[in-house]
Amino acid sequence: MKNINLTVNGVPVTVPEGTRILDAAIKAGFKVPTLCYMKDLCNESSCRVCVVEIKGNRKLMTACSTVVSEGMEVLTNTPKVRASRKITLELMLSNHHKECLSCVRSGNCELQTLANEYGCDAEKYEGAMNSYDVDDATEYLVRDNNKCILCRRCVAACNKVQTVGVIDAGNRGFATRIASPFEKDLGGVPCVACGQCINVCPTGALREKDSIKAVEKLLADPEKTVIVGTAPSVRAALGEEFGYPIGTDTEGRMVAALKAIGFDKVFDVDMAADMTIMEEGTEFISRLNDKNAVLPMITSCSAGWVRFIEFNYPELLPHLSTCKSPQQMFGAIMKTYYAKKIGVAPENIAVVTVMPCIAKKFEKLRDDECAAGAGIPDIDESITTRELARMIKNYGINFNALDPKTEFDNPIGKGSTAGLIFGATGGVMEAALRTVAETVTGETLENIDFKATRGTKGIKEATITLAGKQINICVASGLANARKIMDDIKAGKSKYHFIEIMACPGGCVNGGGQPIVSSEKRNLVDVAKTRAGVLYKKDKKDALRKSHDNPVVNTLYGDYFEKPNSHVAHKTLHTSYVKRNRY
Repeated sequence: MKNINLTVNGVPVTVPEGTRILDAAIKAGFKVPTLCYMKDLCNESSCRVCVVEIKGNRKLMTACSTVVSEGMEVLTNTPKVRASRKITLELMLSNHHKECLSCVRSGNCELQTLANEYGCDAEKYEGAMNSYDVDDATEYLVRDNNKCILCRRCVAACNKVQTVGVIDAGNRGFATRIASPFEKDLGGVPCVACGQCINVCPTGALREKDSIKAVEKLLADPEKTVIVGTAPSVRAALGEEFGYPIGTDTEGRMVAALKAIGFDKVFDVDMAADMTIMEEGTEFISRLNDKNAVLPMITSCSAGWVRFIEFNYPELLPHLSTCKSPQQMFGAIMKTYYAKKIGVAPENIAVVTVMPCIAKKFEKLRDDECAAGAGIPDIDESITTRELARMIKNYGINFNALDPKTEFDNPIGKGSTAGLIFGATGGVMEAALRTVAETVTGETLENIDFKATRGTKGIKEATITLAGKQINICVASGLANARKIMDDIKAGKSKYHFIEIMACPGGCVNGGGQPIVSSEKRNLVDVAKTRAGVLYKKDKKDALRKSHDNPVVNTLYGDYFEKPNSHVAHKTLHTSYVKRNRY
């Protein structure tokens, strides 16, 4: 590929042909602000905050879309450029509901940050202002168009990355706003609750529905034993809310913070992920040995993915594993086995989970998720990683000063690192293969690292041999990739036996409830890969790396569930699905 030589603010830089000015400026050491642009997602050139001067051009050009040319002289910070950016920002603020002190994104809002950097006067331009009703029709997501700047990142995430297509820009000119088909609210369209729109929103226009008050109400109830369980990937991202670099493991401090908040027991959902592997692995082996069984079998851990197939491919629901997700298994175990063990009635146990996902707020309300009996849900409340961070700050807990070696409570606090790597795309498949391979062959694997399932590539596939039989496996993350896999199954073209699908690109580490990373950082760092590195690093060092070797799991089966896929296991740990109408 041909190289191009240019200067940015007088600094010589060489970049490949086809490079945008924005990337050339970054390489030269200069920041060019953006609001609509996000790497590999959105390049609308609509916000015009990234304008720069090019010597010889009368017009300012957008750095996010203008390609470099030989000898180009770019200026990113002249008085003309800075004045243009300031006016653009002030015009945005003139039609923006400036409720910064009460906004969930205050301090982590890209518009707020740039307005401060450019010394904007938020009241400079007075005149008409749009006013919209806040859409809070769902159990998991709130859309406030009064704070929307029409960057269209959310539209790109919903349509391009996830192919869900339930939002787009409607109307024209000053009346333009982000809306759903047929003027419906988000509760009336086939939104799958992945939350990827929240993760890319630069302002507070999109946020998860807050469950903190509901959790605090449970904690204040003297009749309730309140148990909290944390998902694998939360520990790999929570620290970002307290100034730690992306990819920092804060497991111990996270546990210490939850204990300081006042939960009666702090457990690891990794244990329930191990139970998922035992149930799902056994189910797969059973299907593999039954010539009449439905194959390929597809994992059911991702609530957003399950909702996606229910809306879009209801005729293919028999391909889903019947296993509950680790969250739901965790709650079911707490309100059956553990309730009996500690002598507390299931209705007096409240189970809260901390998840990287907003779809879990919906999942806990699904039918067939009440193992302890009708009216006793497996999960009472689910909060995101972001909500936990807000609770820690609100409770006045100095997160950085907490003991980094604090451990989960026993006896349910121990999970294997097979359960831990559930947080990364391919982790469920790798964990399952570790157990399935040893179960089928009856031999201990010399190497349990199935590296073909690792990495953030959207679709990964491999062939493994089990007891002389070739098994074709596939791992997909992001619903656009899931759609490709499902279309092949529907057309009878699929060659796979076992498929893992996660709704969020890169898996749960990049879930819709994880800390929000600005476009500036996302343009430089592979967030999902960096967070996943935390999980694989812990897996590599740990002695307990297989679900079937977890002593807690073996105790649960010995004392209560008998064996994987037994009658009591099916009653407690498995679920059913529904065909959903798209509109």
